[in-house]
Amino acid sequence: MLAAAGDQSFWDRYSNLFTAIGTLLLGAALILFVDRFLVHRATRLASAVTGGEGLSRDTATRLRFARRAVEAVLAIIVIASALSEFGSLDRVGRTILASGAITAAVVGFAARQTLANAIAGIMMAIVQPVRIGDLVTFEDETGTVEDVGLTYTWLRNGADARLAIPNERLAGGIIRNDSIRSATVAIEISVWLAAAADERRALEALRALDGVRARIADTTAEGLRLLVMGDPGPPSERLAREAALRELALGTLRDAGVR
Repeated sequence: MLAAAGDQSFWDRYSNLFTAIGTLLLGAALILFVDRFLVHRATRLASAVTGGEGLSRDTATRLRFARRAVEAVLAIIVIASALSEFGSLDRVGRTILASGAITAAVVGFAARQTLANAIAGIMMAIVQPVRIGDLVTFEDETGTVEDVGLTYTWLRNGADARLAIPNERLAGGIIRNDSIRSATVAIEISVWLAAAADERRALEALRALDGVRARIADTTAEGLRLLVMGDPGPPSERLAREAALRELALGTLRDAGVR
């Protein structure tokens, strides 16, 4: 009887803790199940619709964002449910609510950037100015979109470096997307000449190349800029083709005696 009473007392004392731990474990299992269900279900539906070609860029981007949004909501609900098991937190909650206006102002100000990035991420997932796998240019940085997260979008540039761009900044900026609405993209580079250079000879030398077009794009006191254009190509080959065109143009101008 004493042992039974001791066991009952122990359970009564720590029942809230055990219930909270169980809630967290069940929540983690639920999040894992939802994650696997969304991925496998979407993959099977895409394979059935496209004949085995897999997810498109549009679908992959929306699926990844939706999966993370659902997981974040579930995590908040699970954590809130676990914390609700502790009655001692009620006093803390009443204290916070007593100064709710000040708390809301402070938290809102501190979380403004995070909330703005999350809202921008939702907008980008719906409108999709960029998609996973797209070749984009943003603020003089060109790279392939690797991931569109809740708050950041990740790019991989030509040097294989990863760039994390806040979604709010990306949504409010000007983006060049070479992988959307067209199967090919223009191949063009800029070549600068000194002010005293012979631009006619330069243009003649460049225009003599097969498949190359050139024109004067800009002039300044320091010199002039030639825009050199090649044949359009797939977006995935843009960086390599531009590098090859730049090397060809510079070599041609050097052989022609133009500086």
